[in-house]
Amino acid sequence: MTLEEFSAGEQKTERMDNVGDALEEVLSKALSQRTITVGVYEAAKLLNVDPDNVVLCLLAADEDDDRDVALQIHFTLIQAFCCENDINILRVSNPGRLAKLLLLETDASPGASEGAEQPPPDLHCVLVTNPHSSQWKDPALSQLICFCRESRYMDQWVPVINLPER
Repeated sequence: MTLEEFSAGEQKTERMDNVGDALEEVLSKALSQRTITVGVYEAAKLLNVDPDNVVLCLLAADEDDDRDVALQIHFTLIQAFCCENDINILRVSNPGRLAKLLLLETDASPGASEGAEQPPPDLHCVLVTNPHSSQWKDPALSQLICFCRESRYMDQWVPVINLPER
């Protein structure tokens, strides 16, 4: 490996960490502003009704999910819809970290201690909406949008990112 290749690899890793940090910030703001939709079916409903206000679509899957044919069909349909409607898409490779960010861990829920088994939340699709046209005022969202655009220029239509563990 040459020094140039090593340097390029280091820059790519640093860039991906920056994108992960920007995604964390966007999700945190979306949670506080209640502009987030979680779940494949909930996302499909929102995309059908109001696609113009969706600014980011996250598809989250781990290695086990990659073998789920039905889920992959849902992902393909959502990706196609998002591409047709100019909605930025990212694929998140660690849904567990996404659950922590979205405060959706089922172990900490009060119902778990009472024996009421809660189904795990469906984090396979997460939409971030922007009810106000202020997306360009948010530097983290702007960074994600630029990253998605640059990835499309390199024919990577659904870039995969790994959210950093904290």
